[in-house]
Amino acid sequence: MQVHINSHHFSLRTYYKGIEKKGGSKRVWGVFPSRSKVVMASSDGNNNTKSSQRVKAIVTLKQNGGGLLNGVVDGIDELVGKTLVLELVSNDLNPKVNSEKGTTIKGYNVHKTNENENSEVLYEASFEVPPEFGDVGAVLVENEQHEELFLKSIVIDGFHNNNGSLNFTCDSWIQPKNNDKASNKRVFFSNKCYLPSETPKGLRKLREEELEELRGNGEGERKSRDRIYDYDVYNDLGDPDLSIQLKRPVLGGSKHYPYPRRCRTDPLSEKRSGSFYVPRDEEFGERKQKQFTETIVSSGVSAVLKSLDAIFTNLNIGFPSFEDIDSLYKEGYELPPLHATALNIIQKAIPTFFKPANHTDNLLNFDAPQPFKRDKFFWLSDEEFARETLAGVNPYSIQLIKEWPLRSKLDPKVYGPPESAITSEVIESQISGTVEQAISEKKLFMLDYHDLLLPYVSKVREIEGTTLYGSRTIFSLTSKGTLKPLAIELTRPQINNNGQWKRVYTPSSSSSTELWLWRLAKAHVVAHDCGVHELVSHWLRTHASVEPYVIATKRQLSAMHPINRLLDPHLRYTLEINALARQLLISAAGIIELSFSPQRYSMELSSSAYDQLWRFDLQALPNDLIHRGMAVEDPNAAHGLKLTIEDYPFANDGLLIWDCLKEWITDYVNHYYPNPSTIESDAELQSWWNEIITIGHGDKSSEPWWPNLKTQKDLIHIITTISWVASAHHASVNFAQYMYGGYFPNRPAIARIKMPDEDPSLEEWENFMTNPDQTLLECFPSQIQALLVMVILNLLSDHSPDEEYIGQFMEPSWGEDPIIKSSFERFNKRLKEIEGIIDSRNGNIDLKNRHGAGLVPYELLKPFSGPGLTGKGVPYSISI
Repeated sequence: MQVHINSHHFSLRTYYKGIEKKGGSKRVWGVFPSRSKVVMASSDGNNNTKSSQRVKAIVTLKQNGGGLLNGVVDGIDELVGKTLVLELVSNDLNPKVNSEKGTTIKGYNVHKTNENENSEVLYEASFEVPPEFGDVGAVLVENEQHEELFLKSIVIDGFHNNNGSLNFTCDSWIQPKNNDKASNKRVFFSNKCYLPSETPKGLRKLREEELEELRGNGEGERKSRDRIYDYDVYNDLGDPDLSIQLKRPVLGGSKHYPYPRRCRTDPLSEKRSGSFYVPRDEEFGERKQKQFTETIVSSGVSAVLKSLDAIFTNLNIGFPSFEDIDSLYKEGYELPPLHATALNIIQKAIPTFFKPANHTDNLLNFDAPQPFKRDKFFWLSDEEFARETLAGVNPYSIQLIKEWPLRSKLDPKVYGPPESAITSEVIESQISGTVEQAISEKKLFMLDYHDLLLPYVSKVREIEGTTLYGSRTIFSLTSKGTLKPLAIELTRPQINNNGQWKRVYTPSSSSSTELWLWRLAKAHVVAHDCGVHELVSHWLRTHASVEPYVIATKRQLSAMHPINRLLDPHLRYTLEINALARQLLISAAGIIELSFSPQRYSMELSSSAYDQLWRFDLQALPNDLIHRGMAVEDPNAAHGLKLTIEDYPFANDGLLIWDCLKEWITDYVNHYYPNPSTIESDAELQSWWNEIITIGHGDKSSEPWWPNLKTQKDLIHIITTISWVASAHHASVNFAQYMYGGYFPNRPAIARIKMPDEDPSLEEWENFMTNPDQTLLECFPSQIQALLVMVILNLLSDHSPDEEYIGQFMEPSWGEDPIIKSSFERFNKRLKEIEGIIDSRNGNIDLKNRHGAGLVPYELLKPFSGPGLTGKGVPYSISI
């Protein structure tokens, strides 16, 4: 039997789909390369001629760096032309073949056509599609090379419908063919979105199989090229095999240490050697990896940590004077003479900070942060101390005082008397009227780290070179709309035979002794705020809490699911940056433990905060503000909220972003879900939300505050909350870290010594009275602690060149639906308007918390930015 196509002879090896027996004869059903027609030849001699469509697939691959054949570009045309196999999949089942999947057309003739300036290589293949084939809904791709390929996109041109083309956004690594696997084909669905019930019959089985592959079977150690998303507890922070001092409790899965889940590496055990697994497609892209490597990355910071003993003879050496601190930004920091190998390690670790100066290669340079450039003494100001609670790097802790007197909820038998030492007399001596009047008028506010920190005080104090208190800081709202600090309470619980100790400090200028004690008390409070910011507001509430959303989305929502495509930009790079954090920042003897007050108890403290404070419903900005007493519901006010402090930069700008996100998400959700029944009947969506609650945040699965998922309103609220946390919440607590912490006296990450009036020896008190600024310097971080934190904060505050900001660019699938495209364009337009609103607010002289001599304007929630340390820009995702 022969198949004739335009008088050319083709071997059946070129394409073979199946043989149908009908009426005793055999008929070959298939599609073969030709120029205009497909002629069906059968053994009964009857020829059926039907017109067909000739289509061309354009395949875009990334060159090396993005990963094409490890740099072997020469001769790639011939190699790829023989070994990259494409197969078109119909939306329809083939009625002539008993299969649960759509009909396919396979092609081998993939050949190189072009390269572009983006290091991309284009390939193409032609197909003849008969009319009975139906619409193409997916492409199967098989990589028969020996190396992985990064497949960016596939575009199929030449259709009579779909405006002539069909688009497939891939952005995925294709692994080489493995003969041990039953199937080596990767499926990519077109950019058209389908709810599960609307999935074309020919794609349903492929949709299910793709999700099954991403979930894995929970067995075996993950390999670097795997695409498996599964859950595990935080059992990889410690390294007891190396030293018993590095043993750390497992976080998650127990009532003692509840925590969100992370991405699983090995179902049985964790090993700290080597890099941590993340699914292959979650790893940094080429430009992101290059930028990250150049400003310290995993190997860089690791090299610094491993070289500490060789560089510094004493890790507890502080700065001798404030002049020495200031010289960091003028003259740099000259590392001690090092062996050439050791110096080379350090220079490779932190190359961004090494600049030639007087022919000295071991000089470490830092740019002066903006507040320090504008006002050298900004860090001493009580007004700035208070302002940063509203417009600084941690605007999530300030809360309204609603009850008086203040009392601890901790067990008095363990921690001592619960009554606060901050009395009405202390407050009323600094305000007009009574405390009760001030509370009724909503004019008293507080940073309350008392009950969160107090249980760790005795344990932390057993560690040399650090200390801790439970603390409360009281502020009053002035007639100018600014906050004024009134009192700081520091509490040490009863330890051994020593009873509870507590003391209240006020910003009194009546004596130099009281003034210096106030400055020291502020240093302790800011160290507390730094720890809570990094471990709770930043790591826990964004990085750690979002990781389960990433895993559940990949496991339960198909790539063609509209909610997957809505969330996808908000999930980019989060698993990779979290894995790096587990290796270097939050691990035993990592940067956090080395440089922050709680030290080895840092992640235990984060777990306590998750247990006591974290609720999904309070991650939504309006709910968070209401819960902290910083706003009340008011249908007549902008955003439906009336702020307790009108000039609260974070809240004012944040609500603009929140409403803008919600409007865009509302349009999107209502487009795909016209009624509540479509929400409740969406099996993938319900499984996704159930998995987030019962597994991803399983330690809190029984809490009553989890939202239901039954209506469009429910889904809009859930998606807006996740999108807000991944974008604006993270931006607000991340990208000003170097701005406000780069000059570390403003935000010391650690307080190393206790207050001089806490059970002092005669020598301690005399040293304080004789040289109080030296006592403050001894309280501040040591040289190595300060340098490491400055390096890390610089890295974390830096925008990558390939950063994707909310609403800046339209995702391909959004642009293919006219209604979604129009909604996104409104979203983009509104975000540009928000930029102008924020600029005008920063120029308003009546807004004292964001405008004034020496003040840095509040730009953290301006949506767009360029690369670098800009102090603005809201990326879609947690990518740093």
